[in-house]
Amino acid sequence: MIFTYNKEHVGDVLMVIVSDSKDKKLDVERKGNVARVFQLDNQETVAWNIFQVSSLIDIAGRGQVFLRDEEVAVLNQELQKEGFAESLVNDYEPKFVVGEIVELVAHPDSDHLHICQVKVAEDKIVQIVAGAPNAALGLKTIVALPEAMMPNGSLIFPGELRGEKSFGMMCSPRELQLPNAPQKRGIIELDSSEVAGTPFDPAKHWQVS
Repeated sequence: MIFTYNKEHVGDVLMVIVSDSKDKKLDVERKGNVARVFQLDNQETVAWNIFQVSSLIDIAGRGQVFLRDEEVAVLNQELQKEGFAESLVNDYEPKFVVGEIVELVAHPDSDHLHICQVKVAEDKIVQIVAGAPNAALGLKTIVALPEAMMPNGSLIFPGELRGEKSFGMMCSPRELQLPNAPQKRGIIELDSSEVAGTPFDPAKHWQVS
């Protein structure tokens, strides 16, 4: 579940993205200051818009925001007040973390993609399909996990690339909009001492040259 807020460009609206709509036809049901966006074919909720949200909670920032449990509880009270049965589920786990490529094989249906097994926590390995020319066994980089919002506003969800499942994205400095990022392809390369699962910290993980 992705919480995103941009008062300057969108207004005082908290957008809550629940799942990937996969380009399916959508409809909107609005009650008061709460709007539910759902798929027409199966009625599944894909997003919520909560208008005038600053009247409910203190909120700031631009882009993906992380809320406290008590703030999510207030928003759920608003949903219930308007007659919605569903609830928002808080998720404050880091979405950009250090990852280590622990296995790398060529994609069977591509001349440039690789299927990588990437360690993103002490006890978690995910599969990521990547086309970075510098992807290599043992490389440590920054991984955008599912439900991350990239600096350009694009969202990361589980998907497939040429028939192979992918659960995240290994990021280039340019994609992370880091200062003086090289304008060429290639994921960020971290020192070998970095620990998989460490939350991304630009001040620590990117030295401006």
